[in-house]
Amino acid sequence: METLKLIEESMPILLRGALETIELAFLSLLLATILGLIFGIMRVSRIKYLQVLAKVYVSIIRGTPLYVQIIFFYFGLFPILFGRATSPITAGVFVLSLHAGAYLVEIFRAGIESIDRGQSEAGRALGFTHGQTMSYIILPQAVKRMIPTFVNQFIISIKDTSLLATIGIAELTYSAQTIYAVNFKAFEFLAVVGVMYWIVINLLTWFSHWLEGRLSTG
Repeated sequence: METLKLIEESMPILLRGALETIELAFLSLLLATILGLIFGIMRVSRIKYLQVLAKVYVSIIRGTPLYVQIIFFYFGLFPILFGRATSPITAGVFVLSLHAGAYLVEIFRAGIESIDRGQSEAGRALGFTHGQTMSYIILPQAVKRMIPTFVNQFIISIKDTSLLATIGIAELTYSAQTIYAVNFKAFEFLAVVGVMYWIVINLLTWFSHWLEGRLSTG
Protein backbone atom coordinates (compact mmCIF):
# COMPACT_ATOMS: atom_id res chain seq x y z
CA MET A 1 0.00 0.00 0.00
CA GLU A 2 2.83 2.37 0.82
CA THR A 3 4.44 1.71 -2.57
CA LEU A 4 1.17 2.32 -4.42
CA LYS A 5 0.75 5.60 -2.55
CA LEU A 6 4.29 6.64 -3.51
CA ILE A 7 3.62 5.80 -7.15
CA GLU A 8 0.34 7.73 -7.09
CA GLU A 9 2.00 10.77 -5.54
CA SER A 10 4.85 10.60 -8.06
CA MET A 11 2.65 10.10 -11.12
CA PRO A 12 2.49 13.85 -12.02
CA ILE A 13 6.31 13.90 -12.21
CA LEU A 14 6.37 10.73 -14.31
CA LEU A 15 3.67 12.07 -16.64
CA ARG A 16 5.63 15.29 -17.13
CA GLY A 17 8.65 13.15 -17.92
CA ALA A 18 6.62 11.11 -20.42
CA LEU A 19 5.41 14.32 -22.10
CA GLU A 20 9.00 15.58 -22.26
CA THR A 21 10.00 12.27 -23.85
CA ILE A 22 7.34 12.57 -26.57
CA GLU A 23 8.19 16.23 -27.23
CA LEU A 24 11.90 15.46 -27.53
CA ALA A 25 11.23 12.55 -29.89
CA PHE A 26 8.83 14.61 -32.03
CA LEU A 27 11.15 17.61 -32.34
CA SER A 28 14.13 15.37 -33.06
CA LEU A 29 12.26 13.46 -35.75
CA LEU A 30 11.11 16.71 -37.33
CA LEU A 31 14.70 17.93 -37.64
CA ALA A 32 15.88 14.44 -38.61
CA THR A 33 13.38 14.41 -41.47
CA ILE A 34 14.97 17.56 -42.89
CA LEU A 35 18.43 16.01 -42.55
CA GLY A 36 17.22 12.72 -44.01
CA LEU A 37 15.63 14.46 -46.99
CA ILE A 38 18.71 16.57 -47.78
CA PHE A 39 21.19 13.72 -47.45
CA GLY A 40 18.76 11.26 -49.03
CA ILE A 41 18.62 13.39 -52.19
CA MET A 42 22.40 13.69 -52.06
CA ARG A 43 22.56 9.90 -51.76
CA VAL A 44 20.74 9.43 -55.10
CA SER A 45 22.42 12.43 -56.73
CA ARG A 46 24.42 12.02 -59.91
CA ILE A 47 27.16 14.18 -58.35
CA LYS A 48 29.76 11.81 -56.96
CA TYR A 49 31.08 13.92 -54.07
CA LEU A 50 27.54 14.50 -52.76
CA GLN A 51 26.99 10.73 -52.74
CA VAL A 52 30.26 10.23 -50.87
CA LEU A 53 29.42 12.94 -48.32
CA ALA A 54 26.05 11.35 -47.62
CA LYS A 55 27.60 7.90 -47.32
CA VAL A 56 30.23 9.15 -44.86
CA TYR A 57 27.56 10.80 -42.67
CA VAL A 58 25.46 7.65 -42.60
CA SER A 59 28.48 5.42 -41.99
CA ILE A 60 29.82 7.44 -39.05
CA ILE A 61 26.49 7.96 -37.28
CA ARG A 62 25.13 4.46 -37.83
CA GLY A 63 28.50 2.94 -37.02
CA THR A 64 28.80 4.46 -33.53
CA PRO A 65 26.52 4.01 -30.47
CA LEU A 66 24.04 6.78 -29.68
CA TYR A 67 25.30 6.87 -26.09
CA VAL A 68 28.83 7.64 -27.29
CA GLN A 69 27.49 10.36 -29.60
CA ILE A 70 25.62 12.04 -26.72
CA ILE A 71 28.70 12.04 -24.48
CA PHE A 72 30.99 13.12 -27.33
CA PHE A 73 28.92 16.13 -28.37
CA TYR A 74 27.77 17.28 -24.94
CA PHE A 75 30.97 16.82 -22.94
CA GLY A 76 33.52 16.90 -25.75
CA LEU A 77 32.80 18.79 -28.97
CA PHE A 78 30.28 21.46 -27.92
CA PRO A 79 32.39 22.91 -25.05
CA ILE A 80 35.33 23.18 -27.48
CA LEU A 81 33.25 24.82 -30.21
CA PHE A 82 31.29 27.23 -27.99
CA GLY A 83 33.69 27.65 -25.08
CA ARG A 84 31.01 26.74 -22.56
CA ALA A 85 28.50 24.03 -21.71
CA THR A 86 25.53 23.75 -24.05
CA SER A 87 21.95 23.39 -22.84
CA PRO A 88 21.21 19.67 -22.33
CA ILE A 89 17.96 20.05 -24.29
CA THR A 90 19.75 21.66 -27.23
CA ALA A 91 22.49 19.03 -27.22
CA GLY A 92 20.01 16.18 -26.77
CA VAL A 93 17.75 17.26 -29.62
CA PHE A 94 20.76 17.85 -31.88
CA VAL A 95 22.27 14.42 -31.28
CA LEU A 96 18.94 12.59 -31.55
CA SER A 97 18.21 14.44 -34.80
CA LEU A 98 21.65 13.63 -36.17
CA HIS A 99 21.24 9.97 -35.20
CA ALA A 100 17.71 9.49 -36.53
CA GLY A 101 18.58 11.48 -39.66
CA ALA A 102 21.21 8.93 -40.64
CA TYR A 103 18.55 6.22 -40.68
CA LEU A 104 16.06 8.42 -42.51
CA VAL A 105 18.64 9.01 -45.25
CA GLU A 106 18.39 5.36 -46.24
CA ILE A 107 14.60 5.45 -45.88
CA PHE A 108 14.40 8.42 -48.26
CA ARG A 109 16.86 6.79 -50.63
CA ALA A 110 14.85 3.57 -50.73
CA GLY A 111 11.58 5.50 -51.11
CA ILE A 112 12.90 7.59 -54.00
CA GLU A 113 14.40 4.59 -55.76
CA SER A 114 11.14 2.65 -55.36
CA ILE A 115 9.37 5.06 -57.72
CA ASP A 116 9.34 3.80 -61.29
CA ARG A 117 11.86 5.55 -63.53
CA GLY A 118 9.05 6.20 -65.97
CA GLN A 119 7.82 8.87 -63.56
CA SER A 120 11.06 10.81 -64.05
CA GLU A 121 10.83 10.42 -67.79
CA ALA A 122 7.25 11.69 -67.65
CA GLY A 123 8.43 14.76 -65.74
CA ARG A 124 11.09 15.49 -68.32
CA ALA A 125 8.51 15.03 -71.08
CA LEU A 126 6.42 17.73 -69.40
CA GLY A 127 9.41 20.07 -69.43
CA PHE A 128 10.19 19.82 -65.70
CA THR A 129 13.71 20.27 -64.45
CA HIS A 130 15.27 17.53 -62.32
CA GLY A 131 14.44 19.50 -59.16
CA GLN A 132 10.84 20.07 -60.24
CA THR A 133 10.43 16.41 -61.11
CA MET A 134 11.75 15.43 -57.70
CA SER A 135 9.57 17.98 -55.86
CA TYR A 136 6.28 17.55 -57.72
CA ILE A 137 6.32 13.93 -58.91
CA ILE A 138 8.84 11.68 -57.15
CA LEU A 139 8.87 12.90 -53.52
CA PRO A 140 5.07 13.09 -53.00
CA GLN A 141 4.75 9.45 -54.04
CA ALA A 142 7.83 8.36 -52.11
CA VAL A 143 6.79 10.12 -48.89
CA LYS A 144 3.38 8.44 -48.98
CA ARG A 145 5.11 5.06 -49.02
CA MET A 146 7.48 6.09 -46.25
CA ILE A 147 4.91 7.39 -43.72
CA PRO A 148 4.60 4.08 -41.78
CA THR A 149 8.41 3.93 -41.61
CA PHE A 150 8.45 7.46 -40.18
CA VAL A 151 6.11 6.28 -37.41
CA ASN A 152 8.46 3.37 -36.70
CA GLN A 153 11.39 5.78 -36.50
CA PHE A 154 9.38 7.91 -34.07
CA ILE A 155 8.98 4.82 -31.89
CA ILE A 156 12.73 4.23 -31.99
CA SER A 157 13.38 7.88 -31.12
CA ILE A 158 11.09 7.61 -28.09
CA LYS A 159 13.16 4.68 -26.85
CA ASP A 160 16.39 6.54 -27.59
CA THR A 161 15.37 9.52 -25.42
CA SER A 162 16.01 7.38 -22.34
CA LEU A 163 19.75 7.77 -23.00
CA LEU A 164 19.42 11.53 -22.54
CA ALA A 165 19.11 10.89 -18.80
CA THR A 166 22.92 10.71 -18.85
CA ILE A 167 23.10 14.48 -19.45
CA GLY A 168 20.34 15.38 -17.00
CA ILE A 169 17.34 15.88 -19.26
CA ALA A 170 14.17 15.30 -17.26
CA GLU A 171 12.56 12.81 -19.62
CA LEU A 172 10.72 9.76 -18.31
CA THR A 173 13.72 7.65 -17.26
CA TYR A 174 15.51 10.53 -15.54
CA SER A 175 12.29 11.51 -13.74
CA ALA A 176 12.03 7.98 -12.34
CA GLN A 177 15.68 8.05 -11.28
CA THR A 178 15.18 11.24 -9.27
CA ILE A 179 12.25 9.63 -7.47
CA TYR A 180 13.76 6.27 -6.55
CA ALA A 181 17.03 7.97 -5.55
CA VAL A 182 15.03 9.35 -2.61
CA ASN A 183 12.74 6.45 -1.69
CA PHE A 184 14.99 3.54 -2.89
CA LYS A 185 12.06 1.88 -4.71
CA ALA A 186 14.04 1.35 -7.92
CA PHE A 187 12.34 -1.90 -8.97
CA GLU A 188 8.83 -0.53 -8.52
CA PHE A 189 9.40 2.76 -10.30
CA LEU A 190 11.39 1.26 -13.14
CA ALA A 191 8.56 -1.23 -13.62
CA VAL A 192 6.08 1.66 -13.84
CA VAL A 193 8.33 3.43 -16.34
CA GLY A 194 8.55 0.24 -18.40
CA VAL A 195 4.76 -0.03 -18.49
CA MET A 196 4.44 3.63 -19.54
CA TYR A 197 6.92 3.13 -22.40
CA TRP A 198 5.11 -0.07 -23.37
CA ILE A 199 1.73 1.69 -23.56
CA VAL A 200 3.01 4.59 -25.65
CA ILE A 201 5.02 2.40 -28.02
CA ASN A 202 2.21 -0.12 -28.50
CA LEU A 203 -0.26 2.67 -29.30
CA LEU A 204 2.15 4.04 -31.89
CA THR A 205 2.76 0.54 -33.28
CA TRP A 206 -0.99 0.03 -33.66
CA PHE A 207 -1.26 3.42 -35.38
CA SER A 208 1.59 2.48 -37.74
CA HIS A 209 -0.11 -0.78 -38.73
CA TRP A 210 -3.47 0.98 -39.16
CA LEU A 211 -1.89 3.71 -41.28
CA GLU A 212 -0.05 1.18 -43.41
CA GLY A 213 -3.31 -0.64 -44.05
CA ARG A 214 -5.10 2.57 -44.99
CA LEU A 215 -2.34 3.66 -47.36
CA SER A 216 -2.16 0.24 -49.03
CA THR A 217 -5.88 0.34 -49.79
CA GLY A 218 -5.98 4.05 -50.62
